[in-house]
Amino acid sequence: MNFSKKKISGVILAAGSASRMGKTKQLLPFEGTTLLGQVVKNAKESALHEIIIVLGHNADKISQTLEHSKIKIVRNKDFLKGQSTSLIKGLENVSPDCDAAMFILGDQPLVKASIINTLIAAFENSNAGIIIPYYKDRRGNPVTLARHMFHSLKSLSDDRGARALFDKFKESILKVPIPDNGILIDVDTMDDYKRLIYPGEI
Repeated sequence: MNFSKKKISGVILAAGSASRMGKTKQLLPFEGTTLLGQVVKNAKESALHEIIIVLGHNADKISQTLEHSKIKIVRNKDFLKGQSTSLIKGLENVSPDCDAAMFILGDQPLVKASIINTLIAAFENSNAGIIIPYYKDRRGNPVTLARHMFHSLKSLSDDRGARALFDKFKESILKVPIPDNGILIDVDTMDDYKRLIYPGEI
């Protein structure tokens, strides 16, 4: 990892059970590793100050597949109650010297280190409380929250995740254009996975 002027914690959300897929999607093969393994690799190659991985479903098995250097694994026993529980669990483990947390989805292996670094730079050069990447006017991930927004996120109780904050704090949002649709591509179904592995063929 490189180091930026401000310290940003990368919180990788990988606790879900992938009920729509019927198997543990975090462990699906991708580019010589797994979906989650590639997400972690991208994060390690970026300027994030630290990397926290929130696991839940099949946590033991997933943990065994990860290279544990430069990462902190935390377990969310309440993952079935919704994504907000993983967001909060991640925030609880962010180092006190970090200025922000970037929430990275564990099923978005196309979010490269360069994208992460672009969003880090956007945070460093603004006073925004929320940084959101956009590709051709479509909102994507990862989303970055400044430390002063943590309390509002911890008050969430539903499964809308950080989206619940977007309407409430519109004036705090900085939209960052990203010329890469990788910020939109996640894997929720086997068809999604096939499109990821065989782009343009399905």
